[in-house]
Amino acid sequence: MQIEITTLDGGSAGTMDLPEAIFGQSPRVDIIARVIAWQQARARAGTHKVKGMGEVSGTTKKPYKQKGTGNARQGSLRSPQFRTGGVVHGPVVRDHGYDLQKKVRRLGLISALSQKQAEGKLVVLDAAVGGKTSETAKRLKALGWGSALIVDASVDEGFARATRNIPHVDVLPTVGANVYDILRHDVLAITRAGIDGLARRLGVETVA
Repeated sequence: MQIEITTLDGGSAGTMDLPEAIFGQSPRVDIIARVIAWQQARARAGTHKVKGMGEVSGTTKKPYKQKGTGNARQGSLRSPQFRTGGVVHGPVVRDHGYDLQKKVRRLGLISALSQKQAEGKLVVLDAAVGGKTSETAKRLKALGWGSALIVDASVDEGFARATRNIPHVDVLPTVGANVYDILRHDVLAITRAGIDGLARRLGVETVA
């Protein structure tokens, strides 16, 4: 699968072969949905918390006698029916993450990469290095990238600083490439080194 290599200035730097096993597969929408749900579950802080009957402040003494008052019987002012009472079955601090098989996560990433290629929104960059924020922003605007994820084998520190304050533009190393970030950006740009890095990560041989 041949694809043209572009530069950040919009020029051509030749062509390269994309691995069919990564970028030429039929996207599995069901697998993509499973992986995104797994990612979002792991990203939840799980710090939501309310107080139960045993945690709210207040006396545990019976508010009034059982019979003869004309009121409903009560045993504690900490009960949930009172305004200052505890909450029953409320949220507690917990981990929302769960396990997902490696082969499912791998297939989800391949599906996301293949989908970008099928939509014509995959770009292979010669390199992503250096530059000032203003210059980099102008280059990306000239390329028509309003929303872009740029993946490199190892992110250049200068380029990371240059793109840090550009809205809707993110830079990730190949080890951090994930389904959610790929699909929430319009354009997926991967450097030559990034293609090789993804191939090694997914255990796929590249064409020499």
